[in-house]
Amino acid sequence: MAARFRFRLEPVRKLREALEREAERALARALQAERDVRAYLESLATQRNAIFEARRLATGQVLDLELWRAGERFLVVLERRQLEGYERLRLAAAQVAAARETLVLAHRDHLMLVRLKERRALQHAKEQQLREALEMDELAILRHHRPSA
Repeated sequence: MAARFRFRLEPVRKLREALEREAERALARALQAERDVRAYLESLATQRNAIFEARRLATGQVLDLELWRAGERFLVVLERRQLEGYERLRLAAAQVAAARETLVLAHRDHLMLVRLKERRALQHAKEQQLREALEMDELAILRHHRPSA
C-alpha cells in the first residue's frame, strides 16, 4: 500500500502563511493611513485656495482690513497645519516602506516552504513509484520462478 506524503514542516508553513497575511493587512493599513494624510493635505490646499479666492476684490470694491487680517491669520494656521501634515506624510510613507519590506520578507519565507513542500512531494512520489516497481519486479520473479527438483 502506498504511503501518504506528510510534510513535517506543515505547521511552520501555515504559520508563515498567517504571517504573510498579517503583513498584507499591515501594508493595507499603512497605505490607508498614507491616503488619509494625503486627503488631509488636499483639503488644506483647497482651504488655502478658497481664502485666496475670497480675498480677491472686484474693481471698485472696498477692502475690509479686518477680513484681510483674519485671512492672514488663518493662512498662517493653514501653513503650520500643512507643515505638520507633510511630516505626518513622511512618517506614513516610511511606515508604508517598512510594511512593504516586511511583506516581501514574509512572502519569501512562505514561498520557500511551499516550494520545499512541492519538491518533497515530488521526491516522495518518485520514491513511491520506485518501491512499487521493485515490488512488481519481485512478484514477477516469484511468479516465474520454477522450483528445482
